[in-house]
Amino acid sequence: MNRGNKFGFEPLSETPSEAQRKRTVGPMGAAVRETASNVQESTEQLVEQRRRNAADAKMYREAKDRGLLVEMIDIDLVDTDDLPRDRMNLDAVAGSSEMEELKASIGDRGQKEPVEVYPHGDGRYQLKKGWRRLTALRQLRQERGDDRFGQVLARVSAADVGRLDLYVDMVEENIIREDITFAEMAQLAIAAAEDEKLDQCDAEELVPRLFTSFHKTKRSYVRSFVYLLQSLGDVLSDPKGISRDLGVEVARLMKANPGSVGDLRKALQQGGDEDAVRILSSFVSAGGKERKPGKGRTTPVRRGKYEFHVGESKVTARQGECRIRSDFDFSAIGQERLTKAIAAFEAALREDD
Repeated sequence: MNRGNKFGFEPLSETPSEAQRKRTVGPMGAAVRETASNVQESTEQLVEQRRRNAADAKMYREAKDRGLLVEMIDIDLVDTDDLPRDRMNLDAVAGSSEMEELKASIGDRGQKEPVEVYPHGDGRYQLKKGWRRLTALRQLRQERGDDRFGQVLARVSAADVGRLDLYVDMVEENIIREDITFAEMAQLAIAAAEDEKLDQCDAEELVPRLFTSFHKTKRSYVRSFVYLLQSLGDVLSDPKGISRDLGVEVARLMKANPGSVGDLRKALQQGGDEDAVRILSSFVSAGGKERKPGKGRTTPVRRGKYEFHVGESKVTARQGECRIRSDFDFSAIGQERLTKAIAAFEAALREDD
């Protein structure tokens, strides 16, 4: 009996005793808590996944609108008749040795560089860039009968691209490769000027709009070829063979001597394709006064010095001197052969004397 308490009870302890009941989570409570935790974690993951999906969808739409997506398209759904090509004599390009090399590469390794197309209604597309790659695939499918060449890797541009931008995008690829001639650039400007879907304007005025990356001097060369082709294009079957300097000089002389254009056209018509460069060079040598067929030689305008190109050779003419600069190693040519060539050269100069 505790003397400190008359009732014989001990005072209540301020701290729980070890015998006090312990509150532990039972099996059902643990399962509920675990389920709640998993639901919360799954919800957070789902929210994050939805956020990522929305961001990816936005990126996809932006890439599609900018024409950055690459797709596999049936080549039968791609047409090439909406834009004029920036190449002359496409049949010759399709049957060239370079085309055979491209076909061999695609046949062995597949198409590595995509073409560029733009939607043209009814699920079809029009080609903007990559005519050679598309042609190579079509030829491979026909020659090998392999369906793997029936699809083309293509970047699809937005449907609302401006008409002029389509022209600019088309030529940029070839300009970067530096294998497009001034005559082909001029022909593209002429074709664009005739395009009813493009704002009507003169071909020469279109040159700076089409070739925006060109220096103004180079654009002036293209304009010279535009004038040359507009004046003589129908009697020049292969203008690509005309060098830059020769074409620019012929255009300059035609503008300075408008009355000589008719005589030059007649000479080109009678001379044939192989003599076109020679006739144009003769026109330049005569100072823009091409001799009329059957009426003897016109005395050329006297100049202290002038230069022109024949093929890849640069010719500088002055009193008592005719200098030819070329990639030929003239020292490797036998003296006998070189003598015959010079003799023929002199004979050609004196044939009208």
